[in-house]
Amino acid sequence: MAAYKGLEVKSTRILEKIKESLDRLNEKMDVMIEIQRHGQKESQNIPEALDVMTLLSLPDHLRKTAVTLCKLGQATADEVAEQTKRARAVESGYLNQLVLMGYLKKERKGRKAYFYVEKEAESKPWEKS
Repeated sequence: MAAYKGLEVKSTRILEKIKESLDRLNEKMDVMIEIQRHGQKESQNIPEALDVMTLLSLPDHLRKTAVTLCKLGQATADEVAEQTKRARAVESGYLNQLVLMGYLKKERKGRKAYFYVEKEAESKPWEKS
C-alpha cells in the first residue's frame, strides 16, 4: 500500500510539472495569437528588434513588459506598471534590463525616464517642436 501511495505522489508531481510547462507554452501562444490577430497593421508597431521570435525567447516577465511597451509606444516605468499591474520599481528594473539587452532605448527628460523601441524614437511626444 505504501508503494502505491509513493507512486501516486510521484505521478501527481509529474502531472503538476507538465501543467506548468503547458501553462508557459499557452502564454507564449497567446502572444503569438495576439500579434497575428492584429495583422499587418499592428505588426508595424512591433519593430524588428522585438519580432515574434525575440519576444518568445524572452522570459515571461520581460516579455510582458516588452509587449506592454510596444502597445504604449513610449512610456515611463509608472505607465508600464499601471498596465501590467506590477510595482513601478519592478517594471523599472525590467525596462532597464531590456535596455541593457539592446531591445529598448531610454531617454531622460527632467526627472522622468522614457523608454521606447528604437523605431519609434523619431516621434517622442515629450519633445516640443
